[in-house]
Amino acid sequence: MVHNDDSFIREVNEELRSDQMKAVWRRFGRIIVALAVLVVVGTAAYRGYEYWADSRASRSGDQFLAALQLADQDKLDEAKKALADLEANGSGSYPILSKMRAASLMAQQGDKKGAIDAFSAIGNDESVPEAIRNAAKLRAGWLLVETGTYDQVSAEVEVLAVAGNSFRHSARELLGLAAFKAGDYGKAKEWFDAIENDNETPANIANRAKMLLGVIAASGKVAQG
Repeated sequence: MVHNDDSFIREVNEELRSDQMKAVWRRFGRIIVALAVLVVVGTAAYRGYEYWADSRASRSGDQFLAALQLADQDKLDEAKKALADLEANGSGSYPILSKMRAASLMAQQGDKKGAIDAFSAIGNDESVPEAIRNAAKLRAGWLLVETGTYDQVSAEVEVLAVAGNSFRHSARELLGLAAFKAGDYGKAKEWFDAIENDNETPANIANRAKMLLGVIAASGKVAQG
């Protein structure tokens, strides 16, 4: 009897659950179907977007390489035109890389001021990845060592010449060279000493700093400490 009662109770519970499911489906069935369709469509759209983005990035990469080849062949005007098009219509990181390369071509063609302005603009653009901003500041700094003042070089790169910054070695060298060129041997010595005293300084930069410290010492214009 107990067994029959248990079976009866199970059957009743199953009927209740079945009736509840039917009621839920009648009330929310259309919404459930709509949500399922949205999930399927959303997944398909996301996959489609991924494919589209990858295709665009691949095309931009091919265009960038083609522009570099034009530059290597000394077809500089054609290269600049290709880079300008990629800067305007490219995908991923290629627009900013094209802007960097176009600035290099300006310098190559003798437009140092235009190149400095372009690199400086990139270096101060917060929407650009930090590593590229820092590289642009260094490029502006190298050009300014040739054409500008110590203060102009400092405005571009001194922010990089701090402990922990991976660009600090090159930034310190630029500041030392700019000070040396300006005849401020005391400041030049400070920067070259900072290079020598940093155990992580690359050997080539350390060697150049050591050589210039020797020149400064031989000049007798700065007390050696």
